Amino acid sequence: MFMTTQILILLIALLHIYILILEMFLWEKPAGLRAFRNTPEKAAITKVLAANQGLYNGFLAAGLLWGLWLGEAGTSIKVFFLVCIAIAGIYGAATAARKILYIQTIPALIGLGLLLFA
Repeated sequence: MFMTTQILILLIALLHIYILILEMFLWEKPAGLRAFRNTPEKAAITKVLAANQGLYNGFLAAGLLWGLWLGEAGTSIKVFFLVCIAIAGIYGAATAARKILYIQTIPALIGLGLLLFA
């Protein structure tokens, strides 16, 4: 079960690196426009905000990777960052798009559950 939990947390970290790339580098490109259902005009106006948001997603990924690198000693770090991701996902689902709940919150809660109860 330990390995399954570690793999899931790694996948969550990789997801947040992908979100970082979308928000920081592809925001105005077709992939970014599709992912966030933006128009080129809206993307141009919100580019700086998206880049800042992408940076935060990168910090979430870095925290999970740090926790994974520490192994069992990093459990509390992984818990902290998974909780941060779940809360950010709940807020995003309530304010931006409901799909964030499925993309971000549910995987984080599953990872947290596996981490705490396995």
